Amino acid sequence: MYNSLPQEYREATTEELKKRIKAAKEQLGSKLIVLAHHYQRIEVIEFGDEVGDSYGLSKIAAEQKDVEYIVFCGVHFMAESADILTDDSKTVFLPNPLAGCPMADMAEMADVMEAWEYLEEFGGDEKVMPISYMNTAAGLKAFTGKHGGLICTSSNAMGAYKYGFDRKEKLFFFPDEHLGYNTGINFGIKPEEMVIWDFSRDSGGLTKEQIDKAKVILWKGHCHVHTNFKPEHVEQFRIDYPDGKIVVHPECPHDVVRLADAAGSTKFIVDYVTKQPAGTTIAIGTELNLVSRMAKTFPDKKIVELSGQTCAVCANMYRTTLNDLAYTLENLQDVKPIRVPEPAKSEALLALKRMLEVS
Repeated sequence: MYNSLPQEYREATTEELKKRIKAAKEQLGSKLIVLAHHYQRIEVIEFGDEVGDSYGLSKIAAEQKDVEYIVFCGVHFMAESADILTDDSKTVFLPNPLAGCPMADMAEMADVMEAWEYLEEFGGDEKVMPISYMNTAAGLKAFTGKHGGLICTSSNAMGAYKYGFDRKEKLFFFPDEHLGYNTGINFGIKPEEMVIWDFSRDSGGLTKEQIDKAKVILWKGHCHVHTNFKPEHVEQFRIDYPDGKIVVHPECPHDVVRLADAAGSTKFIVDYVTKQPAGTTIAIGTELNLVSRMAKTFPDKKIVELSGQTCAVCANMYRTTLNDLAYTLENLQDVKPIRVPEPAKSEALLALKRMLEVS
């Protein structure tokens, strides 16, 4: 909860907040849709009209026709994407404006532009396609669209790779090196054909020979939640639960992904857990709020967090509270909306539309 909230919202009880949120939603009716990401607090999820991962919620936002207000309980880049995908008759709000994404912050526009300028020596637009993970700011989505690339999520990364290689010789993937690498392996790219561009070093820390031979150039970035998971966590779970199942997110390092029983997007993880028979023990390698919710949703299964005591929580997702949501819904005319200005909005829309097409 951020400090600018009025005192009445900061001090309200949980029950009072729930009543106010419910009343505000009823008053706004069909003018409003509340989108909630899977990683949100359980009490916030309760008020989501739609609950999903970043891809699923983006698709839902794009499909809205009659609503006037989209309140996105997630992080900043998600609300930006919702604004990009909707016309000016829709207004998008992020209940907590401090909810950002450390991974997105690892790819600064100036650093990406510097890398792209260097990659122009290797064919640039003619031979290299930029693929931006959804976890990027609107400016980088616009850069991607302008240069013929597309946005991807963990749900459609394989489709994005196919789209790219059908048109270009190389892919420039940012900002998550692990999703990019795991997708490359699944696509049949050899490890030696993927290199990591370290934005803190001259020429990305790569030789011209390395870039020339590479099929995929990966940005040196990661999700601090998913890099919590280690191979030793998998090994310990196998000892403790020999018949158990492990499902992880592809933002995890490859050494973890290859040892798991399954890996996929947040939606994939939810579906995987849902389909397991009663009595199954399942370790999940992703954000703790989702794991906790799955454990409550399926009491007939033993669901645990893969890394044990490391507490893999996305602090930015956790920022959004009932206090924030109540204030936003009751003060839509006074809350600053999320707006992506032109020409960035139109250029980013190109990349997001390609994302939806390949999915």
